[in-house]
Amino acid sequence: MGPRAAEEKKEYLYKILVIGDLGVGKTSIIKRYVHQLYSQNYRATIGVDFALKVLHWDSDTTIRLQLWDIAGQERFGNMTRVYYKEAVGALVVFDVTRSTTFEAVAKWKHDLDSKVSLPSGAAIPTVLLANKCDQGWANGSGVAIGPNSNPGDGSHAALLNQFCREHEFVGWFETSAKVGLVKLLALCIPRVALLLALLIIIH
Repeated sequence: MGPRAAEEKKEYLYKILVIGDLGVGKTSIIKRYVHQLYSQNYRATIGVDFALKVLHWDSDTTIRLQLWDIAGQERFGNMTRVYYKEAVGALVVFDVTRSTTFEAVAKWKHDLDSKVSLPSGAAIPTVLLANKCDQGWANGSGVAIGPNSNPGDGSHAALLNQFCREHEFVGWFETSAKVGLVKLLALCIPRVALLLALLIIIH
């Protein structure tokens, strides 16, 4: 291995925001994704917290994801612009058992788009996470038919697909930090990050 081989190694550092209402499970998702840990006794985040996930994409590429866990009440504060600065991607989380947290998603997305963008001026790629799916979907949420619905029966998938198109999310995933259903998320985040790397290089 000579100097040239070392020079060809690529490392990318990306700031990813994790936002959503208080108690939707943002911290639990991050802990499960980064450390493979879950607890029912997390304290509410105050202000902002951080976690780092290192991904060895291939033998020549390392992706470092800096996950910013933004407190649920921060949308009403004046610090979000500072927290959002230089982010290149975001996850907006809602709790499928609490319809009000889904109703707030559009407000979180609007707040995000008004305060941060890519260098090109485009909105940062944002993924919607429907968390706590192990507990069933809430009745009357406007998202699902009932608590026993599932992603395969189409009861809420079509509605969420339409919602993502209308509000410019790149997609959505059902997640559960409790039972470890973050595999799709684990695949999604680095793929979006690597795509961003290519776009930044091209431009």
